[in-house]
Amino acid sequence: MSDTQLTVTLNGGGIDDARAIVRALEGVFGAPDGLPSDERATVRTATFDSPGTPRSSSAPPTAGEALSAPVTVTVQGTPQAVEAASETLSRVFGARNEGAASGDQERERQLLLAP
Repeated sequence: MSDTQLTVTLNGGGIDDARAIVRALEGVFGAPDGLPSDERATVRTATFDSPGTPRSSSAPPTAGEALSAPVTVTVQGTPQAVEAASETLSRVFGARNEGAASGDQERERQLLLAP
């Protein structure tokens, strides 16, 4: 598989929280299809297309990354992409694993990020 797609679904928090979470993943996956922009939405999504193996990011979290409210994040994609996203979000925000599901070639994991 030459391309990897990671889909990120965010529920809870505000638009700034959603944008901070998406920006945290850019160092590993590159730019998403777009930053969340609908301030009234209760569920926001972003999709990343990246090379088959996500880049490792050892960059420390940047200032201003604190969330205003808990956010439930669901990441879905290849096992490597889901693992890289989960590790990144845990390092930047602190995350609690809320469950996972695996298929033949995809994995899904739900995380709770707390302020």
